[in-house]
Amino acid sequence: MGEEIEKKRARNEKKFSYWEELEGGGRKYWHEVVGKFGFRARYVKEVDKGEETIKFYQEIYDNKGNLVEVHEKFPTDLGHRRIKNKRK
Repeated sequence: MGEEIEKKRARNEKKFSYWEELEGGGRKYWHEVVGKFGFRARYVKEVDKGEETIKFYQEIYDNKGNLVEVHEKFPTDLGHRRIKNKRK
């Protein structure tokens, strides 16, 4: 791994609390923030094997842990998208 890639990886590991290896040598990093009413936001960054960002988005979970909204920000800002829950 090149020195520049190692520096980027170290920065991402410092910024994001968690990560997992992806197929093809990339990584998925994420950091979670808990709101005062139990809602949770997860910021997710996916990078390729050169640690270049390929996708960045925010996931919003309700107080029961259900994914309720996604906001894809990179490569194109698609705005907030509500997730429809199937009700019985």
